[in-house]
Amino acid sequence: MLTAMVTPFREDLSVDLEGAARLAEYLLANGTDTIVVAGTTGESPTLSREEKVELFKVVVEVARGKGKVIAGTGSNNTAASVELTQVAEKAGVDGVMLVTPYYNKPPQEALYRHFRTVAESTSLPVMLYNVPGRTGVNLLPETVARLAEVKNITAIKEASGNLDQAAEILRLCGDAITLYSGDDSLTLPMLSVGARGVVSVASHLVGREIKEMITVFRQGQVEKAAELHRRLFGLFKALFVTSNPIPVKTALNMVGQKVGGVRPPLAEAGEKEKQVIRKALGELGLVQ
Repeated sequence: MLTAMVTPFREDLSVDLEGAARLAEYLLANGTDTIVVAGTTGESPTLSREEKVELFKVVVEVARGKGKVIAGTGSNNTAASVELTQVAEKAGVDGVMLVTPYYNKPPQEALYRHFRTVAESTSLPVMLYNVPGRTGVNLLPETVARLAEVKNITAIKEASGNLDQAAEILRLCGDAITLYSGDDSLTLPMLSVGARGVVSVASHLVGREIKEMITVFRQGQVEKAAELHRRLFGLFKALFVTSNPIPVKTALNMVGQKVGGVRPPLAEAGEKEKQVIRKALGELGLVQ
């Protein structure tokens, strides 16, 4: 289980490095195997390069001997992605995650060249991240298969919401690529077609339960896994009642894990959204 960690902010919306260290400690003690730092859930679009590097260093220090750290170093600028990837490697991370370039919508051949260029600039393992709902471009299975031939491209976070696409990636790539669900609510279905686990948002709140769901499924206890999935499903959906990471930060603050607000252009959850989040937390006994 990988957790896409939120970035805690102080009241003035500066990065709370002490809070990041505390949150990383908490996650690693509650089911998380690997922390993904400065991904979308970490509000990467509004973090400066310097803030990202400081976060990498802090979480690497906390995770030493307890878990692994993956740095979100992808962007829609190949040269900038190369530079941040190399800095992250020097900071001691265990791998990097590269999102499909957003807004400029590269065609498949350009995506291949982008990812290959960044991967060849580092000795670290690389996880591809496909999330067409945010980026406007879909990394096709055939392109993933080509990229799997690059020796250090070893995994993909697949958040297209398309189980057929996930199955096709594994059909084409075999053992060359490890597939992770990029959506909490699709983790169990993705496991059924061959995914290894999840890059989770909900694990901030129910990490042990998600870890158990993955474990029992892999042990062949499919009905128990399905029962856990159904139990957690309300929270999975509530955490996407509005743009991520607004709901998960709201939920964390509700349960006493103080992570602050979100940076503009995001804004705090509205009252109706807070009610949905609080209801889902209450159903799991996480708040009164």
